[in-house]
Amino acid sequence: MTEVATSAMSDPLLVIIDPVARRTDGESVRIAKDVLSAGAATKVCLPDGPEEFARALRRRGSRRPVVIGDDRTLVRTVSQLHRQRELAGSVLSVVPVGPSLGLAAALGVPTSAVPAARAVLEGVERRLDLLVDDSDGVVLGALRIPAVPPGEGGAASARGPWLRTCQSLVRTLAAARPVRVASVSAPGPARLRIEVDGTTLVDLDQPVEAVSVAPDGSGAAEIEVRPLSVGAEATPLRAEGRTVTVSGADFRYRSDAGVSGPVRTRTWRVRQDAWGLMLPHP
Repeated sequence: MTEVATSAMSDPLLVIIDPVARRTDGESVRIAKDVLSAGAATKVCLPDGPEEFARALRRRGSRRPVVIGDDRTLVRTVSQLHRQRELAGSVLSVVPVGPSLGLAAALGVPTSAVPAARAVLEGVERRLDLLVDDSDGVVLGALRIPAVPPGEGGAASARGPWLRTCQSLVRTLAAARPVRVASVSAPGPARLRIEVDGTTLVDLDQPVEAVSVAPDGSGAAEIEVRPLSVGAEATPLRAEGRTVTVSGADFRYRSDAGVSGPVRTRTWRVRQDAWGLMLPHP
């Protein structure tokens, strides 16, 4: 993480307020807007959907973008600026409002309206690393590959009817008498090949329970793999590198505020100091 001095108070702002934030916590939105308007020249935009949101970002001109919304809004903003190839030259600010604020908090953004708005006006720009995948997707925080439900990977299309049939049978039995039936979607191990900077860390013959990848702030990613444990808990495998490739059976992964996949292979690369975020002074 690199800290950059910024004369925030003099910057004109484009304040984009996500519709979910307006619906879920209008009072926090109003407070944040009042604080920002009192401290800088602001233009407020109220997009009704993703297309209007993207259009507002494209037409921001010299104004510094400030988004009021939750983690999904933050990820959408970074993704949009990345696709426009304008992320490196932008300094982004966020006032977290909405149902999901864990990512913003982990990045160091206050989750209350007043301190977050003050950080927009009086904070310091910090350059943060980013994970970019081979489909041009971005990860701001960490990504995790959970265990794969039984039957997934090669049998996904058949699994849906089979699961519905089992669920119907369970409901029928439950109506007849109380029974305890194990969930048919309980997670199981995954067989994945995980390569770090071209070197295989785990191959397909070693089932794994979970994988996590996160930027470490120094231009590399920290990778942790938890092998399937039989009896005593298995020791996690850890590595650092700039490129991580995961391949094997179809897998899904959770990153930031959403779930992606299934995919057969995906490569993530670390881009050091790829984006700037306004945060409070240390």
